[in-house]
Amino acid sequence: MTDVDFQRARRPEQREARRRAILGAAAQLLAEAPLAEISLRELARRVGLSKTNVVRYFETREAVFFALLNQSVEYWLAELPAELPAGDPAAVTGALARSIAARPLVCELWSALGTQLERNISAAAVRDFKLANAANQATLAELLGVRVEGLEPAAAREFVALLIVLVAGLWPFANPSPSVTEAIRDPRLAGSRVDFADRLGRLLYVALTGLLAL
Repeated sequence: MTDVDFQRARRPEQREARRRAILGAAAQLLAEAPLAEISLRELARRVGLSKTNVVRYFETREAVFFALLNQSVEYWLAELPAELPAGDPAAVTGALARSIAARPLVCELWSALGTQLERNISAAAVRDFKLANAANQATLAELLGVRVEGLEPAAAREFVALLIVLVAGLWPFANPSPSVTEAIRDPRLAGSRVDFADRLGRLLYVALTGLLAL
């Protein structure tokens, strides 16, 4: 793709194709490097565009990754019903933890929400993201309400909010820097190692059973 091609993308379907190309490049870069190391200039270079042309679609680097997060969560929610059993809380939370652990892009971006993504971005862009994010959370809450007997709508929404907080907090500890990874190979630090899916499943079980008991 060239800048000339980009500038000629005037029809809605052409513009949407360019938008998808930018999000695809962002996903590729995130699989290769931490979010903090990915600049808008590098993203533009990967797509084959100037930074100015990328900004026509996304006002900042953060706006790109906001959109990528919403898109990735939507894809996950489309696949989740086939992965999530109906049954006791342990079965549901274990399956939910394994499902989200298999989507590292979502985990990485959720963990960056408060520290990186909600910076250098306009109020209008944040509002659009949060409205789309709220719709995704409502979809997940509805699914969980069907899968877990006795889980009331308000409790399901609270559980989804807790899920995001738990993923965001746990993900960095389960994916430490190379120096930390090397240090915790010491048998004396075995307790510092975090199995993300296992620990998340346990925390979600505690949260869900607590909400059911209220």
